[in-house]
Amino acid sequence: MNPFLKEYLALLKVEKNLTKNTISSYRNDLETFLNYIEDIGLRDLSEINSDHISSFFKLLKNLGLNERSSARYFSSIRGFFKYLIKNEYVESSPIEKMKAPKISRKLPSVLSIDEINLILNSPSTEDKYGIRDKAILEVFYACGLRVSELINLKIVDLFLKENLIKVFGKGRKERLIPIGSTAIACIENYLTQSRPFLKKNLQSENYLFLSNRGKKFSRMGVWKIVKRYVEQTNIKKEIHPHTFRHSFATHLIEGGADLRSVQEMLGHSDISTTQIYTHIDRDYIKKVHKMYHPRG
Repeated sequence: MNPFLKEYLALLKVEKNLTKNTISSYRNDLETFLNYIEDIGLRDLSEINSDHISSFFKLLKNLGLNERSSARYFSSIRGFFKYLIKNEYVESSPIEKMKAPKISRKLPSVLSIDEINLILNSPSTEDKYGIRDKAILEVFYACGLRVSELINLKIVDLFLKENLIKVFGKGRKERLIPIGSTAIACIENYLTQSRPFLKKNLQSENYLFLSNRGKKFSRMGVWKIVKRYVEQTNIKKEIHPHTFRHSFATHLIEGGADLRSVQEMLGHSDISTTQIYTHIDRDYIKKVHKMYHPRG
């Protein structure tokens, strides 16, 4: 069965333009599944039926795998069988009519506007690091970026006169995002007052935000910056870089933005992913009602 898997992974790499980490996840999921299939005595992909797949997921559950991981396995196997059918290696997919594992969605933590302002105003703009850190935090909140999108931003991706930045999201999908005047001012200040002193030519390449060593930021480096300024504010919520993205989307919807526009700015391929922010909005409205209504 391995030649089919190798061919499928090569296809994902070339046609889907997926990252190494994503392809590695597919490989691990499918190797685990195919090893199980061989362990129960099957030697041909066409022999696999829905009962075999159900047994596989029961095993994963017994091993303590969580809902999200089970859903990922399901997606990996379903995609693999779609490829097998398309190339006429099998006649039908045993997983096609099966229901995917349900994921109970935990609403993400969101910052209030006052809390956002506290964090954004925490960095000192008296030194090159504070100027850089403030620009990072402002861009996070102004554009709702993922960490990977922020650390891969390059100077050529800035269209500040047009109030836009270009980012590359999941699957290297390109999108343009509006950016506000406050964040633009912070970027311009960083480009003149901070980045020239952090830059180390070849090491810095063309990346916008540079670490203390003059290199592209790591995810952990950005996480440490967020953690440092959150601690200065004494806000007790669990806050990480993605919290700014959640807050960006929630505040837009609270302000009246339509779901499609927010979906476009976040780079969600499916609007159902964006709809979680409407639930947060409803929770917020309930809190406001309870707090201010005489009989709340």
